Amino acid sequence: MVYKIGDYAKYHKSKRMKTERAARNKNRKTFKVGGKVRKGDGKHIDHKDGNPRNNSRRNLRIVSASKNRRKQ
Repeated sequence: MVYKIGDYAKYHKSKRMKTERAARNKNRKTFKVGGKVRKGDGKHIDHKDGNPRNNSRRNLRIVSASKNRRKQ
């Protein structure tokens, strides 16, 4: 996909992208406060069922970045 100059910024400013980014940040912070992850540790928060909109605590787990990328 090729973006025009303004398209990229417009996409990331959309309500949907802001909502999804806020959910990712919230999930990461939850694990950070719990002491499970820290900045620069190379860990990702993974959705067990593969649905990025299902952010229930039971659906989230910590995996290495390489394992999370392989899953897809």
